[in-house]
Order: sequence, then C-alpha cells, then structure tokens
Amino acid sequence: MTTASQAKADPKKNNPLLEIVFNILIPSLILMKLSGPEYLGTLVGLIIALAFPVGYAIYDFIKVGSLNFISLLGFFSTLLTGGIALFELDVEWLAIKEAAIPAIIGLVVLLSGFFGKPLLAKLLLNSFIFNLDLIYDTLDKKGKTEQFKRKINTANLVLAMTFVFSSTMNYLLAKWIVTSPAGTVEFNEQLGEMTLLSYPVIAIPSTLMLFGVLFYVIKMITQLTGIKFEDMMNAN
Repeated sequence: MTTASQAKADPKKNNPLLEIVFNILIPSLILMKLSGPEYLGTLVGLIIALAFPVGYAIYDFIKVGSLNFISLLGFFSTLLTGGIALFELDVEWLAIKEAAIPAIIGLVVLLSGFFGKPLLAKLLLNSFIFNLDLIYDTLDKKGKTEQFKRKINTANLVLAMTFVFSSTMNYLLAKWIVTSPAGTVEFNEQLGEMTLLSYPVIAIPSTLMLFGVLFYVIKMITQLTGIKFEDMMNAN
C-alpha cells in the first residue's frame, strides 16, 4: 500500500501521449486544415493552434510545480513562433529559431563537461534510478573513479552531438517546408506540416540516440565495477 508520505514524495511524471497530442497533433491539424478563410482564418487559426502547446506547458507547470530548462525553452519557442507569424517576419527567422533551441541545449551540455560537471551525470545518474553509493564506493575501491569520469565526459560529448543533429535537422526541415510568407494560409499549413514531420524526422531519431547513450553508460558502469545491472538499480 502506498502511504501518503510516499505519494507526496513520488515525482509526478509527464504523459508522453498527451504531450504529442497537445504539442503536435492538435496544432498541426488546426494549422493544416482549419486556417483557411472558410474556417477559423489565418490569424485566429494560428492563435488557437499555438494556444494548445502553451496551455499544456502551463498545465504541466501547475501539475508538477516546476518548469525545467528544456520545458522553458519549449515554451518560449512556441511564443517566438507566434511572434514571427503575427509580425510577419521573414521565414528565415523561423528556421533560425527552430535551430537555436536545441543548439542552446547542446551548448549547455557541452559547457557542463568543460566545467567538470557533465549534465549527463545529473540527468542519468540519480538516486531515483541507481544505487549511487554502491556504484561510487565500488569504483573507488577498484581505483577506477578517474576512468569513470573520463568515460562520462565522452558520453556527455555524444549527448551534446545529439542536440547538434537536432538543431541541424530542425533548420533544414524549416527551410525545406516553410517557404510561404508569414501571415498567409500557406504559411500556417506549412508550419503545421513542419510540426507534424518534426516528430518522425527529428524527435524519434534523437530519442534513439539518447537511449544509445544510456545503454553506453550502463554498460560502462557494469564493466568498470563488475556490478550486475539489476544490482545497481535502486530497489526503492
């Protein structure tokens, strides 16, 4: 039975299905099918489409009680997209904006390694998942702590490269699809198409790369410590 204190301590998790529906599917459908003059119109269609990811970000903030760095960038990314469209800026700015968000994340990851505090370690090596005391004590006893740190820095660099990939693909996808002037029905339709394609073209490959990094880290820990995978996991 889960006690009240345990329920309070358990972190609330995001629902991946809701994220896809509110951030990708619904906005794409509105932009591609309902932005014509016979339906919502260009401006209203754009505002309603962008309201869904913004509204979900606010809902998620209220539910979880905090907004992490990546979610914050996503929130501002949506607002910037709306600003580019509403002020009818050159579509080149959309491509730059699409590339800038993952580029900023990648830069933060890269710099964290240079300062000796790789972000990868904070993201993957946490006490909710791993028995860190057992791992670090075993590394220390075997004299492999420095080797472990070097390998973590390598994995952190690979993680940064995944965001470079995402940044490059975001820019190319925006340049390829969104060619019509902002403020037009065609722009809204192309924006919806870009949003829809970004999931299979960018999000899924990037996720697979992240799983590859996670697999590398787990395999590296088992090789250096000799601890079996099930033993290094936090039983609690």
